[in-house]
Amino acid sequence: MPTRNETITRLAEALIAARNGGAKVVPDAAMAALSLEDAYPVQAQVARAIGPVGGFKVACKPGQPVILAPIFRADIQHAPGRIAASEPVGIELEFGFVITGPLPDADAPDHDAALADAVSLVPVIELVQTRLAENLAEGHATPALTLADNQINGGLIVGEPLADWQHLDLTGAAARLRFGGADFLNGRAEVPGGNAFDNLCRLVTYVGTHCGGLKEGDVVITGSLNGLPYVPPGTDISARIEGLGALTADFPKSFRTQGK
Repeated sequence: MPTRNETITRLAEALIAARNGGAKVVPDAAMAALSLEDAYPVQAQVARAIGPVGGFKVACKPGQPVILAPIFRADIQHAPGRIAASEPVGIELEFGFVITGPLPDADAPDHDAALADAVSLVPVIELVQTRLAENLAEGHATPALTLADNQINGGLIVGEPLADWQHLDLTGAAARLRFGGADFLNGRAEVPGGNAFDNLCRLVTYVGTHCGGLKEGDVVITGSLNGLPYVPPGTDISARIEGLGALTADFPKSFRTQGK
């Protein structure tokens, strides 16, 4: 029976290979037995091989542990975006933050106010893709395996930053998301966890030096406003968050293969 550390390393190596164009990872029983805490050293090993890291995602679901995952700089693009994939991709419209200045020390007076001054707000489309072979009857993806796979992040499309954002209501937004010319979302949408800035604060508290920690220029995303729909290649995507801005993405039916 492999040790926990051996399993963590095997999983990391398999995820690295998948990101470099290899087959998706077929989890075995030892991998499926890993815990959420075990996912973080997997993330760190993958980041050392694939990085650099250009941001993080955070999830703050009520009654559940705060979870976070790195996002690779190579997977972050500015709108309008172009999606390179041969299979359906998940689309999540989110509030994001760009780190624009030095972050305050954890014990700094008025920490949250100082943090607010160190970030700009951006609209973001998160692309959701997995390196895991999820549809297997045996050894299917567990929450820990999903977290180890960077919470199945496939990239970001980032809109224009807004420096003067603190008057906005970040518990939710009037938002619109369209796929192929039809509305998927058109109206008020709520932020998972209650408030996007509060979610950022939780990430700052938990991230520490994980995968290099937060740096100036990094993007943080704070939870989907629209659930997790998947769209096929050939779908045009457009989105808007009222008071923040719009962004679009092209998802062509064919693309030039990249090591992903």
